Amino acid sequence: MLYLIGIGLMFKDLSIRALEVIKRCDYAYLDNYTSILNYSVKDLEKLIGKKIILADRDLVEGRTDDILSKAKQKDVAFLVIGDVFSATTHVSLLIDAVNNKIKYEVIHGVSILTAIGDTGLSLYNFGKIVSIPYLDNIEAPYDVLKQNKDLHTLFLLDIGMTINEGIKFLLNLEKKRKENVFDNDVLCVGCAGLGCENAEIKAGKARDLLNYKFKFIPQSLVVPGKLHFIEEEFLERFK
Repeated sequence: MLYLIGIGLMFKDLSIRALEVIKRCDYAYLDNYTSILNYSVKDLEKLIGKKIILADRDLVEGRTDDILSKAKQKDVAFLVIGDVFSATTHVSLLIDAVNNKIKYEVIHGVSILTAIGDTGLSLYNFGKIVSIPYLDNIEAPYDVLKQNKDLHTLFLLDIGMTINEGIKFLLNLEKKRKENVFDNDVLCVGCAGLGCENAEIKAGKARDLLNYKFKFIPQSLVVPGKLHFIEEEFLERFK
């Protein structure tokens, strides 16, 4: 059986149910490329009581047979930082399991998609979510920001990418597109290590956040849309 398990954003975010399931599994894989574990793998191994197999992109997207062949005979836990379905990659793994007639169970965890509420911005007021990658000639982040209009836009930054780099990415696209979607005076909210004890949230104009050095990872960026007065009041504490 295959268990897809969200392990949350910080150490010991695991639910009791998730921990019980992992402990009785024969194998435990950890997604090692869609996000960053902000504590040591050894600490996680000590918590769950077994050795962790690190799963890179090739293993999850290309060589799924390595995981699924084990799941046909044994109990396999596939651990995902945050929640299981925050990345479409894990939906693909689930589809492969179904196509191979492998039983599965999903156990959800805290993710950036819920922890973003720490900013005081209402989850109901977010539009489409988009990633900013370390790639050239990608304009989807700009398009999504334009489409969301009055809604808040959450940018999930590539592994290792900083909020500063994310803002520069959008500014460069503005120079190219010139559609008045993003500039130095746009209100931005930078989030670093969200969901963790030392999380940082800073709100200000894009030019101000460009000069601020966030200390923790992973990092994400929000460009708020139309703000409710309660959201405005809450954001003041982060300026």
